[in-house]
Amino acid sequence: MTNPENTQQSLPDNEPVSQDVTPETPAAESHIDTLPSVDEQFRALELKAAEHYDAWLRAKAEGENIRRRAQEDISKAHKFAVEKFAGELLAVKDSLEAALAVPEQTVDSFKSGVELTLKQLVSAFEKNALVEVNPLGEKFDPHKHQAIGMVDSEQEANTVVSVLQKGYLIAERTLRPALVMVAKPKS
Repeated sequence: MTNPENTQQSLPDNEPVSQDVTPETPAAESHIDTLPSVDEQFRALELKAAEHYDAWLRAKAEGENIRRRAQEDISKAHKFAVEKFAGELLAVKDSLEAALAVPEQTVDSFKSGVELTLKQLVSAFEKNALVEVNPLGEKFDPHKHQAIGMVDSEQEANTVVSVLQKGYLIAERTLRPALVMVAKPKS
């Protein structure tokens, strides 16, 4: 039997003593590295960036589609804006053609036909918010009236004395101003 002390002494001094002891530390085993590697983190970030880029592209495309559809709607609105009004005017045209088609007309029948046609036209105007402006006796309004001249009158200054041509508003916006003569201020 050999003595462990003798074994150690028989070894040369420059060689380390080898022992079959593996350093097992319980702390190293219980602590597992939970952070993913840099490559895994990079791949995960690339995937997220690709998802966000895809979402951005889809949102951009949707925005372009909405803009295109809005432009088409505006174009259609401009193109067919008068469709309702034109439909109302067709009845007026039909009445005028029917009046002209009668072979033997009297002045009274012609006049009553024209009056009925005018009623149809006024009805079409009312249905489409086209309002007649007849400002006789009203104060002059440059937004709705166009003064052709001024005349001496017993009325208050800047009052409409006569209407040469009626004006029209469409949805409270001046379509055509009324042509008027206005009272002069008394000097």
